[in-house]
Amino acid sequence: MLNDFDLITHAFPNEINIFPIADVHLGALEHSETDWQDFLKRVEDKNAYLILAGDLINNSVRSAGFANPFDEVLRPREAKRRMVEYLAPLKDRILCVVTGNHERRTLRDDDQDLTYDICSKLDIEHLYRENIAYMCVSVGIRTNRDKPVSTYNFAVTHGSGGGIYTGAAVNRNERFGNVIDGLDCFVAGHVHKGFVSKPAKIVIDGRLAYGGYAAQKMLLPTQVCDPQMLHLVANKDAKKIITTW
Repeated sequence: MLNDFDLITHAFPNEINIFPIADVHLGALEHSETDWQDFLKRVEDKNAYLILAGDLINNSVRSAGFANPFDEVLRPREAKRRMVEYLAPLKDRILCVVTGNHERRTLRDDDQDLTYDICSKLDIEHLYRENIAYMCVSVGIRTNRDKPVSTYNFAVTHGSGGGIYTGAAVNRNERFGNVIDGLDCFVAGHVHKGFVSKPAKIVIDGRLAYGGYAAQKMLLPTQVCDPQMLHLVANKDAKKIITTW
């Protein structure tokens, strides 16, 4: 098992799409098998890649406190086996893997890492990190100055903490992400709330466009001149808004 600080690197000749996956909770009574299988079909596109961010299986055990193992529809070992079967056709699309608090229940009690077991069966142990994964992804081919390679630095962890409101999760993740220098994208799950935020960090530079009231009040900087777009999908069966920058 590799150290968290062993950097994972990937290089692609063209632009790619990445789907972060967390909190599948396979084996839970509330897990939606239909939605999960529909999602896997969506990412069959050859340009789609996956980040696995923990709680892939529910792993409800007696030591979990509030968890009731009698509500499970799959035993942990069966959920683990099925997750391997689901991910096997996509194993070459997986960029990195971290464990979640549900898998960590067994890791804490018996030193059995269910997420690592899944990675071992998929032969992608080198992409697994126990706590946090640092990853560098480059896209493009440096043929001339007009088409340089773009490099993106990721940090991926399952996440922690509760909170009823989405704002609490945003604040926690932005605060943690802000201590990682050179970070382009921070991915976390755990809170079961989907959100995208785009904070910025001050770098001392003569071209810096930050100051005035924001500096006086020590407000955190944000991205400017980069409008957000909401794409409304026409679908009579389900409402869907796609957020892009």
